[in-house]
Amino acid sequence: MRRIWNVFFMLLRRLLYGRIKGLQIGKRVTFHGPALIDIRNGGKVIIGDDVTINSTNRGYHMNMHSPVKLYADRPGATITIGEKSRIHGSCIHAYSSIHIGQRCLIAANCQIIDGSGHDLSFEDVNNRIHTKGSSRRIIIEDCVWVGANTVILPGVTIGRGSVIGACSIVNKDVPPMVVAAGNPAKIVKAAVGFVPTNNS
Repeated sequence: MRRIWNVFFMLLRRLLYGRIKGLQIGKRVTFHGPALIDIRNGGKVIIGDDVTINSTNRGYHMNMHSPVKLYADRPGATITIGEKSRIHGSCIHAYSSIHIGQRCLIAANCQIIDGSGHDLSFEDVNNRIHTKGSSRRIIIEDCVWVGANTVILPGVTIGRGSVIGACSIVNKDVPPMVVAAGNPAKIVKAAVGFVPTNNS
C-alpha cells in the first residue's frame, strides 16, 4: 500500500513541477518529498533522466536540514543536472551557470552557489546591501561525490571521479580522480596510478 501511495505522490509532484516555467524534467526522475524549485527572469533548470531529488530524511543515512533547493534567479541563469545523479537536501543557486554531470552524488546540506551575493563596496559600504555581486560558473564533472555539509564557491571545476570530503569548502579547482577535503579543500589522496596536475 505504501508503494502505491509513493507512486501516486511521485506522479502528482511531477505534474505540479511540470507547471514551472523554465523547468525541464527528463524521464524517470524521482522526487522524494517536495523540493523548492524557484526559477525567475528567464532562468532554466534542466534535470536529466533517472535523476533522484531527495528532500526527505526517511531512509537517508544522516539528518537533512532542508529540502533540495534549485534556484535560478538571474537572466539566463542555468542549472543542469546530468542523468542518474542524486541530490540530497542541498541548495544549488545559479546566478549564471552550474553544471552537475552524470552519476554524481551530492550529499545532504551542501551549498553550491556561483555568485557572491553582494559586491565588496569598500568605497561605499552603506550601499553594499543594494548590490548583487558577480558570478563565475561552476562545473562538477561526471561521477563526482560531494560529501555532506560542503560549500562549493564560484568559479570552481571539480574533475571527473573526484570525492570532496564532508564539511569542506571548495574555492579552487579540484583535478580528476582525487580526494579533496578541508577548509579550504586540498588534495589528501589520489587514485592509484593517477598523478594530479595541481594541489587545489
